[in-house]
Amino acid sequence: MKKVAIVTAAGKGIGAAIARQLALNGYEVALMSPSGAAVGVAQELGGIGLAGSVTSLEDLESLVKTTLSRYGRIDAVVHNIGHLPFGDLLELDDQSWTGGFEMIILSAIRMMRLVTPVFLEQGHGAVVNISAYGAVAPEQSFPISSSLRAALSAFTRLYAQRYADKNIRMNAVLPGFVDSWDAPPEIIARIPMKRLATTDEVAKTVEFLLSDGAGYITGQNILVDGALVNTL
Repeated sequence: MKKVAIVTAAGKGIGAAIARQLALNGYEVALMSPSGAAVGVAQELGGIGLAGSVTSLEDLESLVKTTLSRYGRIDAVVHNIGHLPFGDLLELDDQSWTGGFEMIILSAIRMMRLVTPVFLEQGHGAVVNISAYGAVAPEQSFPISSSLRAALSAFTRLYAQRYADKNIRMNAVLPGFVDSWDAPPEIIARIPMKRLATTDEVAKTVEFLLSDGAGYITGQNILVDGALVNTL
């Protein structure tokens, strides 16, 4: 029986690359993105595709319910999110900060409330949160992302500790600069490897963390950054 994976924000970039990588490795996939682009990716891969946002509890409920209705199981979740506001630390308004909390932290909590009972009943489950290097090396240019992704790292560790003895694992992947973004030369110059990560490289890291080969890895926040953080 094929494993089943949910991937959010899967319409393009890292999310779409992860969906394709998992499908290539035998997973059935259930995808969602706000733009609806995930529907097209799902059609390509023979999976489920929905238009919806991780900030909507109703959309998350629909995604989980639809996945269970079609496949009867959920083995893996890749919790990916969209972009957050940029700005000066104290000039970003309350709405930007609370919106960031809802997108990064509350969405992860809501998703796990929905899928953890499924994992417990099955006796297994694996989750990867897609974060960013700013969680461990915060930058002034994106203070909301840096602050709240650090909180996501803490949640990842807490959840992993809480459910480790239930054979349920959670890790986070922290990419540096990725080729889904048209980075200027000065950004690439900062990276010791002198190139951007490819979305496929991130996707293959995620696929490994969901696999049985990573069965003893949980609660980790893994940088995929070409040694960028080592230089900060």
